[in-house]
Amino acid sequence: MIASRFARIDETCDGGVLARIVFGDTAGPPVIEGGVPTLRLAMYDDARDGFAEIWQGAAPVRSGTFNDLVFAHNDEFLFCAGFIPSSDRYTDATRKAYGDAFALVRDLRFPKIFRMWNFIPRINGENREGLEVYRDFCRGRAVAFEEDYAAASGMPAATGIGTWGDGVAFYFLACRESAVRHIENSLQTPAYEYPQRYGPKAPSFARGTQLGDTLFVSGTASILGHETMHAGHLHKQWDVAIGNVAHLIGADNLQARGYTLRELDHIKVYYRNSADLATVMQLAKATFHPDADIRYLKVDICRADLLVEVEGIASYRHRSD
Repeated sequence: MIASRFARIDETCDGGVLARIVFGDTAGPPVIEGGVPTLRLAMYDDARDGFAEIWQGAAPVRSGTFNDLVFAHNDEFLFCAGFIPSSDRYTDATRKAYGDAFALVRDLRFPKIFRMWNFIPRINGENREGLEVYRDFCRGRAVAFEEDYAAASGMPAATGIGTWGDGVAFYFLACRESAVRHIENSLQTPAYEYPQRYGPKAPSFARGTQLGDTLFVSGTASILGHETMHAGHLHKQWDVAIGNVAHLIGADNLQARGYTLRELDHIKVYYRNSADLATVMQLAKATFHPDADIRYLKVDICRADLLVEVEGIASYRHRSD
């Protein structure tokens, strides 16, 4: 199985590590350090506030490069990271980078992508055409999914969030044989079915993906159907976002054994305004298990009227008392 944990930025990696993502104050293309793919993201003003995310699987692990991508894999799981240089239009470069990633998945025979992350600078700004940067990015990503990825595999859980760095960074996880089930939320319109008012191409992701007894929850915000709810109201947006997560992972939505919010861990909470941090921390601590590992990142969110977004990993292995 594959597992993740949060660690200090300066922590060294042991054997079996597939990836190290550094949420700090610098950014750049991914590199291989000590045999481990390492991606640095500018998500904090001060590196002392940051952390590393470590993905670990069974050894042996083999790493390498493919075009501008770095990757590592063992017999069952693949990690891949890429970077798209800063631009005034991202569609074509995103389509190429994702196309390369899908080619790597095919070549190495890891056909099931189950979790992706995308970090997009000036996410609510405009490109040279006057199109929002996030919508510009989504257009290129959607074309790559349409043309280069096996439709039968389905779209994976994903997060698309802002970053303070220059250039789009992304990373994802895929598997070879494990059973994968992509999950939608009956309270929300599937993102890939959003109407055109949200851009020329709809976002390409599922609300969650289940891998064995683990459910990866996509970045989730205050959206019902396809509409933002409670613009400008942090507490109300939190309640809708958390209600969405609880429903997504619950037995009614899964039509199978479900999870509770107390079984959610490895949580990232993205918030837009510095002044909201204390409140967001109070809300999170009141919502999740006291032992849940939570990180807070002040960044812009994919819609300008969203104030907070939550992601995490639900597992029966996590404490539910």
